Amino acid sequence: MTENDLLNRITVNPRIFGGKPIIRGRRLAVEHVLGMLAAGDSAETILSGYPWLAREDILACIAYAHRIVEHERVEPMLVETTT
Repeated sequence: MTENDLLNRITVNPRIFGGKPIIRGRRLAVEHVLGMLAAGDSAETILSGYPWLAREDILACIAYAHRIVEHERVEPMLVETTT
């Protein structure tokens, strides 16, 4: 499955969660899955909590997050020091 195939699993519906990205039109936000992964939940734990969810959906969330941050740049702040 390509990255584009995975990203096609992520949809936006203005009537669900105010238009936040969701998985396959269902009421499960990408940010929620990413939060569970960040908290240390395994893919198996997430899948057991959402029987309709597929492993590819979790990969789609990760691919979505990657797509969002891949071109992000952080400019260092210049701090003036006095000696």
